[in-house]
Amino acid sequence: MTDLSLGALIGSLLVLIVVSAFFSGSETGLMALNRYRLRHLARVHPGARRARRLLDQPDRVIGLIVLGNNFVNILASALATWAALELFGEAGIALATIALTVVIVIFAEVAPKTAAAIQPERFAFPAARILAPLLWLLYPLVRAVNWLANGLLRLLRVRVAERGEERLSAEELRTVVSEAGLRMSDRYRSMLVGLLDLRKVTVDHVMVPQNEIAGLDLDDGERSLVESIVASPHRQLPIFRGNVNAVEGVVNLRRIIGPIARGEFSIEALAAAAREPYFTPLGTPLDVQLRAFQSRQERLALVVDEYGDVQGLVTPADIIEEVVGEFATGAAAMSADVHPQQDGTFFVDGGTSIRDLDRAIGSSLSGEGPLAPRTLNGLILEHLESIPEPGTSVLISGYPIEIMQTTEHAVKTARVDPRRRTPVEPPD
Repeated sequence: MTDLSLGALIGSLLVLIVVSAFFSGSETGLMALNRYRLRHLARVHPGARRARRLLDQPDRVIGLIVLGNNFVNILASALATWAALELFGEAGIALATIALTVVIVIFAEVAPKTAAAIQPERFAFPAARILAPLLWLLYPLVRAVNWLANGLLRLLRVRVAERGEERLSAEELRTVVSEAGLRMSDRYRSMLVGLLDLRKVTVDHVMVPQNEIAGLDLDDGERSLVESIVASPHRQLPIFRGNVNAVEGVVNLRRIIGPIARGEFSIEALAAAAREPYFTPLGTPLDVQLRAFQSRQERLALVVDEYGDVQGLVTPADIIEEVVGEFATGAAAMSADVHPQQDGTFFVDGGTSIRDLDRAIGSSLSGEGPLAPRTLNGLILEHLESIPEPGTSVLISGYPIEIMQTTEHAVKTARVDPRRRTPVEPPD
């Protein structure tokens, strides 16, 4: 063998190894592409459009790559064996086999596939420019290989069909949003997760409880009613006689301010300005309730139990806060019910919503189901089944909770220590 032919042989081997690396990296890069990001990029990036067209029929592009890769590797093996025979005789065959295997595994398989898996777009988009015309050129051969392979799969009772459009379930989409990382700010990610969780949360999680409902008692007299209307921060209030279970309507306070200013206010005028109350049952999912608010053009709903007794009040703002968080932020949002201490613990009012507590301190105390307690006081009483004495400590969902103050019928204040949480094993 002359120096020229040996040099040409070595050069051919190097070219074949590079081509093999191209096929290996192209396969991994195309298969590792994020399909949803690819759909987005295909609107503006020609390489993404070509890659998406190739992936619309993955069996064909895989057939092309496998054909090309195997052809190149077999040809490289033949050239290496020929060169070894010329240089070292029959003993060189084993040497060529070992050397070529190491070279192909490292430089034509592991290295390009690893790089393509880490940065699939950098490999797949340029590769699509070459693979698309190559597929057109070798289409009859690729089609024949696919026909034989699909026939074998059918014999093995594997259904072979065109791959349909991938669709994400709500849980899968939630995982995608939660793991968006640096591509999305924490605030926007939290809002999107909140939207996806609306169907899991019911009105009784976010409603104003019955004992905290601000309303107008028609039995209070005109002077007291005027004072309540003028001082109210709300735009709409329920009106009732004696208690909220005797509700007679809901009044928009803007319709009453005029008569008050003109000195024409009366209980009859107040009742006449009210509209029929809108009731919604306990356990209504927030997404259903939000659609109901939109379709009915309502801004306030009274939440009732199975006996028709009013249990609370919910507004669209309560549902929106479940998505975007409290409108107050930082210390102002936390100071109302949750009070951070210098030692890392939190003093929490017993009436604090468990969901608000979870958001404030990052705990996971919220229970599932319509009968799960909604407040810290309810959670402690359910766990202990009695009114505890101050100083009592209890472990709930792994969180140490110390009762600080109580009344005759409720826990007034408790200390929660999220630092000392004990992991809780799931039930079998």
